[in-house]
Amino acid sequence: MNVIAALVRIPIGVVVERCKANSPWSEFIWRPTAVLGGLPDADPWTQLASDEESVTFYAGAAEIELYRTETENYRNNLVSAVPSLWVALLSTAGDPPYEIAAVTADPAEGEALTEPGQGIVEAVPMPASVRDTIVSFIAEHHVERAFEKRQRNRADPEALARRGPQYRSGDE
Repeated sequence: MNVIAALVRIPIGVVVERCKANSPWSEFIWRPTAVLGGLPDADPWTQLASDEESVTFYAGAAEIELYRTETENYRNNLVSAVPSLWVALLSTAGDPPYEIAAVTADPAEGEALTEPGQGIVEAVPMPASVRDTIVSFIAEHHVERAFEKRQRNRADPEALARRGPQYRSGDE
């Protein structure tokens, strides 16, 4: 997460799904499936739907934080084929089984959340209301930065040349 304070916080709700696993090591597979634009009038871990293979839950509330320095990443996300939000869940080893660790619109931060041992991270479609808020944020705070290629210092060929053995007095 950034050390700089977020300029905008977007409240959202997170929906997760529990499916039966075809694995001898795990009974269920959990994954975030959607983000709701706004907060529903429901308690965390309220069951929303179920069938023979899966159950969908409202996992709870979270916030998407927007930073002025990340507008380029948000813009790249919005012009992609499917603008997404990245949802990270951490195991609680209790009940409820997962807690919402983070939700972000920054693809670079979403990738960083996938570090080993960090829990479950999934990209889910971005709701239109969240997209509109991010578009407004970019319009207000984005500053175009020109790419400046740095020039390398030229190598000194004399410094790279082979040198003969160096003798110190008394080594003869």
